[in-house]
Amino acid sequence: MTRQINAVGLAIIKENEGCKLQAYLCPAKVPTIGYGHTGPEVKLGQVITIDRADALLAADLARFEDGVTHLTPFSNDNQFSALVSFAFNEGLGKLRGSTLLAKHNAADYVEAAKEFGKWTFADGKVMSGLVKRRAAEAALYSKS
Repeated sequence: MTRQINAVGLAIIKENEGCKLQAYLCPAKVPTIGYGHTGPEVKLGQVITIDRADALLAADLARFEDGVTHLTPFSNDNQFSALVSFAFNEGLGKLRGSTLLAKHNAADYVEAAKEFGKWTFADGKVMSGLVKRRAAEAALYSKS
């Protein structure tokens, strides 16, 4: 059974992604809409309703929850939710190949929590929004 993100993890995603009902280019130059939804169907200028944004978020979360469930056989609720938020932002592929995941799966949770702070760059620059998000994810991850 696939686990689900907790309320704190969901709040991290919603707060950091924001909800934009008109498509825009994110800092990575990818067309984005709603709560950070991307995909080939997202076109600049496209407009959606809040209900559609919520539905897209639910569908996106299901994919990341499933992915993190399979990548982390052992994690508490807070660790799982922090990792879902991270994967939602960076992608499952980046999580899969990360030192963060390796340290987590080796049960080196203190060092794993420190790894979040290494993921704060976009276009080679430290992004203040990512610094804030990674700090929130690390804090959630470390909470028992």
